[in-house]
Amino acid sequence: MNRREFISLSCAAAAWPLATGAQQKRKLPLIGILNPGASDNPGVLGFYKGLHELGYTEGVNIAIERRYGDWRADRFKELAADLVRLKVDVIVVVSTSPARAAKQATSTVPIVVGGMADPVGDDLIISLSRPGGNLTGTTFLGPDLIAKRFELLKDAMSGLSRVAALWHPGAYGKTTMEGMLREAQAAAQMLNLQLRLVPAHGPDDLDGAFLAIAKERADAVILLPSPMLFGEHKRLVELAAKSRLPAMYAAREFVLDGGLMSYGASQPDLFRRAATHVDKILKGANPAELPVEQPAKLEFVLNLKTARELGLAIPREFLLLADEIIE
Repeated sequence: MNRREFISLSCAAAAWPLATGAQQKRKLPLIGILNPGASDNPGVLGFYKGLHELGYTEGVNIAIERRYGDWRADRFKELAADLVRLKVDVIVVVSTSPARAAKQATSTVPIVVGGMADPVGDDLIISLSRPGGNLTGTTFLGPDLIAKRFELLKDAMSGLSRVAALWHPGAYGKTTMEGMLREAQAAAQMLNLQLRLVPAHGPDDLDGAFLAIAKERADAVILLPSPMLFGEHKRLVELAAKSRLPAMYAAREFVLDGGLMSYGASQPDLFRRAATHVDKILKGANPAELPVEQPAKLEFVLNLKTARELGLAIPREFLLLADEIIE
């Protein structure tokens, strides 16, 4: 071997580790996250926890591209198309509305949606057991639990007569939203409650919504499920406290922050399960054959300290219904 050949071989050998490292970096599975809000809510944090539990670490064996919609539905299609252009291996979507945009953007890239309300009714999938197409994920049983929330609120407040329902138009598909409103109206009628529906299209509408609720002299407020309202949980609890309004929520995070009560599925747990779907897809599973998962458990959480501050005398038998009581 002459000197020139030796130098050439040595340079090639020295460059090989760098080339291999670059290839490994390029080969990291790429997850695109489409979030309708401006930041990560507790559900999304549950997804990251799920990835960690499955052995994934961002920048080590997984790469993540995030896109935020700032609650502007007109941006969802653009953001979804951007993730498709990046050639992500899977798109993770927060809730139903941006999921529709993602499905319109691609029929080939797998899509995993965390916290859907009624994915069959909203025409995102064919069935829960066999979704078909390229989309799967988890559902929190959107319209199905609304009547139970009204019942629990009525049981806690024997003198309840006027209830305001705060809702986010367009939070989910048309079928789901109509179903939620229909369930709310039917529950109120069955319990002989006067119901006022108060819309909030975005975070900027929340102050005005509570002013409208106060003007109506509602005895309590119930929040219909919405990723936007969930993302604003701290602020909503503060607004309810300022108005001295007992409130029923759909997730325990509200109650942990001082809200009165909640009934529903754990959003972080639903998103943690969505991470399992992503793991299976990255290992070769077909999203069309991955069942959409329903909640393994529904939890009723009550904040007794808040009840006392509101002057509510909660019956002992009602306390026995709670899965968790915050003192």
